[in-house]
Amino acid sequence: MDKEKQEDQIQQEPQSQEEGGKYKGIIEGADSLSLGISMVVAVLLGVGIGFLLRRWTEIGWLFWVGVGIGIAAAILNVYKAYSKQYKEFEELAKQPRYAVKKNLDDDDEDY
Repeated sequence: MDKEKQEDQIQQEPQSQEEGGKYKGIIEGADSLSLGISMVVAVLLGVGIGFLLRRWTEIGWLFWVGVGIGIAAAILNVYKAYSKQYKEFEELAKQPRYAVKKNLDDDDEDY
């Protein structure tokens, strides 16, 4: 029985290490890279939509409506990424080892 438990633990350890440590940096890097790609794709899709609208309706200014929609989508992507990063920052700031401001405020009262 003990031998079987040890084998199970040995098999489970590499899986948990791969999920958290080995590929975590790659996933975070791809997430950051995807922001730039999503901005470009959003603008290009907006240009494409504007071009199609102009071609179908023969109204010239609809092209610029499509470009505006693409730019608005890119700005929305940046806002979503910012909100996500800010939320992670707030969670990190709550950890005691990063509570520098609170420690500095406590030290000021002693003087």
